[in-house]
Amino acid sequence: MKDIIFNVFLLLTVIPCFWVALSSNIVHAAFSLLITLFGVAGLYVLLGADFIGVVQVIVYIGGILILIIFGVMMTQRGKLLPLSIQLPGKLFAAVLTGVMLVALILTSTKSLWPVASVLGEPQPTSAAIGDLLLGKYLIPFEVASVLLLVALVGAVLIVRRSVGGE
Repeated sequence: MKDIIFNVFLLLTVIPCFWVALSSNIVHAAFSLLITLFGVAGLYVLLGADFIGVVQVIVYIGGILILIIFGVMMTQRGKLLPLSIQLPGKLFAAVLTGVMLVALILTSTKSLWPVASVLGEPQPTSAAIGDLLLGKYLIPFEVASVLLLVALVGAVLIVRRSVGGE
């Protein structure tokens, strides 16, 4: 059953990735990127890195990609020109990509990969990360949060001064 779920997430990652690269419509490319990032998050969860999977969903899908989609949709009023795939050096990039793909396939199939004798089920990582952040690394975590807060307040003050001064 895990193999089927893994293959589904693999397809959710790879197929929309090609659409992102080859689409001439930027909105379609952004939504395809959303599906690709969701597939990557699913792969992280299957590998036992549940914290990284949740961060992938919250930060990349929930934050950055939604910002990109809204930015694209807000600028569509001016009727942007369609993206052109007529890039110089496209043939060179395709050949280089093919060479790299062949090298990666040969390396991965010819290498002797170490195999663990017993692999258990992947354990969740969020509890261990939470224990470390609120235990051993509490002071650096709080210092980083105060530093980010100071940077945010400083950015607001700089923007307020520049807007008020104009």
